[in-house]
Amino acid sequence: MNDAAAGFAETVSARCEPVVLRGLCRHWPVVEASARGWAALSAYLVRFDTGQAGQAFIGAPAIEGRYDYGDGPEGFNFERASMSLTQSLGRIGAAAADPSLASVYMGSLPADDFAPGFAAENPLEILPPLARPRLWLGNASRVACHYDSFDNLACVVSGRRRFTLYPPDAIGDLYVGPIDHTLAGQPISLAAGAAPDDPRYPRFAANAADHAIVFELEPGDALYLPKLWWHQVEALDPANLLVNYWWDAFAAGPDAPYVTMMLAMIAISERPAAERQAWRAFFDHYVFRPEGHPLAHMPPERHGLLGPLVDGNYGRIRAIAMKMLRGG
Repeated sequence: MNDAAAGFAETVSARCEPVVLRGLCRHWPVVEASARGWAALSAYLVRFDTGQAGQAFIGAPAIEGRYDYGDGPEGFNFERASMSLTQSLGRIGAAAADPSLASVYMGSLPADDFAPGFAAENPLEILPPLARPRLWLGNASRVACHYDSFDNLACVVSGRRRFTLYPPDAIGDLYVGPIDHTLAGQPISLAAGAAPDDPRYPRFAANAADHAIVFELEPGDALYLPKLWWHQVEALDPANLLVNYWWDAFAAGPDAPYVTMMLAMIAISERPAAERQAWRAFFDHYVFRPEGHPLAHMPPERHGLLGPLVDGNYGRIRAIAMKMLRGG
């Protein structure tokens, strides 16, 4: 990790709070191209296009770019289509000029696959090398309120973006949809996209709606979103491009917290309430540690598996857990 990335991790990521970084990527050639219009931006991106096809959302004009659940065959209010980067740029430009055409939204395209060379021309030194850019392009839209299980840096390239944020502990007030029937992989808040004071979602109106944090970003601006922060993203102009990066700022190894939560769901969630409370006490003591290290009353050399993970305990604990999962 270079000095810039280490500094960002220490001064920004470690706070686990959203931070707006005005003008962070204003110097990028792609941002400069976007300032000359969608045609110039498209010409810049087409140079990198490999022709690989990705999935796009296609929305009828009636939904006004609000991709959501609906009454269609798959339970959504939009259709899905496969197209290349060049094709999507053309269709987005056409729909921007003619609102009677269907809108297009194409997100999470790994730049290294769809536009190799993009990252080299538009570098971001404050992130670790493993954090790679992804392209999000489309017409005016509203992406339903959701969370990411990784840290996220979102860089606005073309068009303005409005982010409406809720902290992780608002989850109970957001009326979250199913985790296995989603628009694009992550569960969404049903309440955040509903009409104000919708009677189906009283806790949202009472607890969450007035505590939303709203940021509006211009091309060249960026927003750091810590993992698990809920965010609704609106692309405000007829044609838009955003570049984002996902990474885990504090990973100690290959295992992700979300996997742990999923295993805990099957191991704990339907046990009797009193037993769940008992396990909560143990999780707090060993994992969340609100009162400090569980062996703070003993000298560090006696901490064993509860010593620092970097001292080899990560591998030791993982080996024990894997043996248990195999029934050993």
